[in-house]
Amino acid sequence: MRDPVSDIAQHPRPQGRLLVGLGASAGGLEVLQRFLSLMPSDSGMSFLVIQHLAPTTPSLLTEILARSTGMRVVEASHGAPLDADTVYVIPPHYGLSVTADALVLTRYEGERGHPLPIDACFASMAEHHGTRAVGVILSGTGADGTAGCRAILDHGGRTLVQWPEEATYSGMPDSAIQAGNASHVMSVEQMPGVLTGGTDPDGPAPSTTQGDAIEQILLHLRTMTGHDFTQYKKSTIARRIERRLQIMHLASQDDYLRLLQGSAEECKSLFSELLINVTQFFRDPAAFTVMQRQILQPMIDAKAGDEPLRVWIAGCATGEEAYSVAIVLHELLHPQGQAAGVAPGIQVFATDLDADAISIARAGFYPLSVARDVGAERLERYFSRVEGGYRVKKEIREMIVFAVQNVIKDPPFTRIDLLCCRNLMIYLGHALQNRLIPTFHYALKPDGVLFLSPSESIGGHATLFTPLQRKWKFYRAVKTRTPKSMPMDSTLSWLPSPISRPPDRPATMTKETNIAELTRRALLQDFGPASVVTDLTGNILYVHGDTGRYLRPAPGQPSLNVVEMAREGLQLDLRSAVQRAALSAEPTATRPLPVSGDGATRWVSLSVRRMGNTAQGEQMLLITFQEPASGADILPDAVPDTDAHLAPDRVRLLEHDLAYTRENLQATIDELQHLNEELGAANEEMQSTNEELQSSNEELETSREELQSVNEELVTVNAELQTKIEQLGDMQNDMKNLLDSINIGTIFLDTKLIIRRFTRDAVKIYRLIPKDVGRPLADISSYIHSMDLLVPAQEVLDMLIPQEIELCTVSGNWFLARLAPYRTLDNVIDGVVMTFHDINSRIANQKAVQAARELAEAIVDTVIEPLLVLDEDLCVVSASRSYYRTFPTTEPLTTGRTLFELNNRLWDIPALRQKLGTLLENDTSFDGFVVEHELTDAGPRAITLNARRVVGDATRPHLILLAMQPDTSHA
Repeated sequence: MRDPVSDIAQHPRPQGRLLVGLGASAGGLEVLQRFLSLMPSDSGMSFLVIQHLAPTTPSLLTEILARSTGMRVVEASHGAPLDADTVYVIPPHYGLSVTADALVLTRYEGERGHPLPIDACFASMAEHHGTRAVGVILSGTGADGTAGCRAILDHGGRTLVQWPEEATYSGMPDSAIQAGNASHVMSVEQMPGVLTGGTDPDGPAPSTTQGDAIEQILLHLRTMTGHDFTQYKKSTIARRIERRLQIMHLASQDDYLRLLQGSAEECKSLFSELLINVTQFFRDPAAFTVMQRQILQPMIDAKAGDEPLRVWIAGCATGEEAYSVAIVLHELLHPQGQAAGVAPGIQVFATDLDADAISIARAGFYPLSVARDVGAERLERYFSRVEGGYRVKKEIREMIVFAVQNVIKDPPFTRIDLLCCRNLMIYLGHALQNRLIPTFHYALKPDGVLFLSPSESIGGHATLFTPLQRKWKFYRAVKTRTPKSMPMDSTLSWLPSPISRPPDRPATMTKETNIAELTRRALLQDFGPASVVTDLTGNILYVHGDTGRYLRPAPGQPSLNVVEMAREGLQLDLRSAVQRAALSAEPTATRPLPVSGDGATRWVSLSVRRMGNTAQGEQMLLITFQEPASGADILPDAVPDTDAHLAPDRVRLLEHDLAYTRENLQATIDELQHLNEELGAANEEMQSTNEELQSSNEELETSREELQSVNEELVTVNAELQTKIEQLGDMQNDMKNLLDSINIGTIFLDTKLIIRRFTRDAVKIYRLIPKDVGRPLADISSYIHSMDLLVPAQEVLDMLIPQEIELCTVSGNWFLARLAPYRTLDNVIDGVVMTFHDINSRIANQKAVQAARELAEAIVDTVIEPLLVLDEDLCVVSASRSYYRTFPTTEPLTTGRTLFELNNRLWDIPALRQKLGTLLENDTSFDGFVVEHELTDAGPRAITLNARRVVGDATRPHLILLAMQPDTSHA
């Protein structure tokens, strides 16, 4: 398949920052994530996400899309500026549109949202951003976005449409493509490359070789269709041909030329592609206001008598502009709330080259999106709501005559008061434009008005027109000195069209050379009765002899129907004879009938019989007109009785026949009247039924649209929930792996102490299996030795105070159980969390420390010298037995007291205080500090003190060991 990105030339992108609208519906969440993940975060563009959302349900779309891109993703707010590298997401129950530099939010009325939010947003993008607007249509159902894409293309922007085969729901992409509103059709993965590559929506400028191929394509198309596009704008032609190349997956224009030469169907497709049917209702509303007040109203006021007002809309496409003009005329002639005055006749002609577009225009059926262009008041007055859209009411449709016409080469309408030709000449070359303007001048009356689009002008034809309103391009035709003549151009002569020409007529008879045949024809010419050959409905196919005495042209609209052309006295019997012959296939003859003409009355007999078939298989009738050779041949009852005195019997017979005929006639009249009454009643019933069905159909249509909208919203919500479920699954996996990796047994209980979840290490405390989830913890046996955790768990629920408990299992393993309330994100207590930490190593360390302590105390107790252990505050931590023996005292009077309180403040010596403080600060020691003491049993003695700083435990890191050595030599 050809890469669509390579099909687009690298032209400078439009001036200013691109504004990209992303339209999606059902199935759009995943594709939006893919698109944004592929877009660089520094492209400089602004993005609008228009997703069909449920109006009453909070949307997670902003949060979800933010994880797919490095750009800033925010929910759109009213008046927010359009920043670069920012994604604006439509909020629920709001419509999103834009101005030149800001967002506009419109709250929807009622429970349902806007049926076409993408169309509304794209239309505002087209209006305010023109060539810088890019519309992207992604997965979705329905036709939302189709009209919006048309508006963007109409203002010079471009549209990218996802391949329908790739979309989860192809309704929206299919609709945009089938309407011809897709600049490019491609996969989502290719779209970011097109946007960031600076590509131009107009496509590549044709090279010399490409230009030659395009010329060959247009010449072949002219041969096949009879329409010449060689003088249209080359850029427009190249762009349209390039689109056909993309659709047909062809690599070059030469390949496309070969396809075109072998496919009449593709010729039709290209022909339709080149016919640019871009139009809308009341395009440029201010221009229509000027036309209504300053152009049409004075024209209507100036009309006198039966002179009609003639309007011609050239290049009407699918009829929106023609109906807009007709509505404006109707409003002027029949204003609401005012009595209708005497109005001139209105003749509105609307023509276009595209027969399919004319068929759409005649039907007057348009999609729901036209409501935005028409306005509520006109929509209610001039349109009827039908399934799938709106239909222009009959009174407006009957004002317009639609016809297929090539305005370039076909003769124009004449004596026109207002000629509208908008957005046609911009697609034509200068040569064609210069020929069209004189043609329009020829068509207009003196002082007639020409109405062009704002991007068109009369060029160098200032002698033919004078500006009437410069902004909206209204021009008044100038009366020239020389009589008008129809501009002609030999290059635009008609060419036969194999596509559109009618079936070939039967081949004429070859020239007869047979003498017998020539003789037969001569005799038939001289002696054969006047005759005509018709089809079964009486339309004349062939005339033989002098039929002028029996037939004459019918007044009014020209007709070749033999009954309508029959002279007075023949029509009734001729119609009856034709009908009998057509139905029964039996020959039919009439009695001699009087025919008036040329001041005389003739008698003629009619005979009608079937003939063979035409070359197309159509059956024919032969009708002969034969006059009697003399008056004797006329039946007696057909001759008028000129005798003034009829015989009495004859009179009575005629009276009897007349009475009988009157009775039959009255009976027939009564029967027909009765039948007519029954038909009227049936018609009223049918009308009532039809109205009920119409009402039911409208209700069903409304219900269908609501159901479709609800379905799209549910699909979007489901996609968001599915994404949330995936995120929750990821979080659960993360939590499981986290809990399993830290090797901490955990049990989650609800408020009834029923198990919600547990980790694999919890089985070291309780005999748990996966099926125990949902069971009360009380039903599960544990490995805990002489301990029940249910009571403290209930206390945690009641008091909301965490607890810590050291547990020992029957196997001798120690765990620290921490019980805490389970709090939700809303700070609601919803159960208990039990965690079990392995403290075997800590218990072992404690036992080792205790053993070491006991060993140290045993060693100290064997030393003869008194010993004291002091903490940093110089309080006694412990004392040796020898201390208690040397200084008669007890442990309660010693432990916990400061050194200076002991033994009647024996040791409260400032110098000793200083030495002990210096020892703690500088990690030093001292020896030989002598203190005099009076022993009760031995008198005064000197005691030598020696001190060292030793390492303590975690609670008392720095301790002092103070040794006391009594000196008995001083006794």
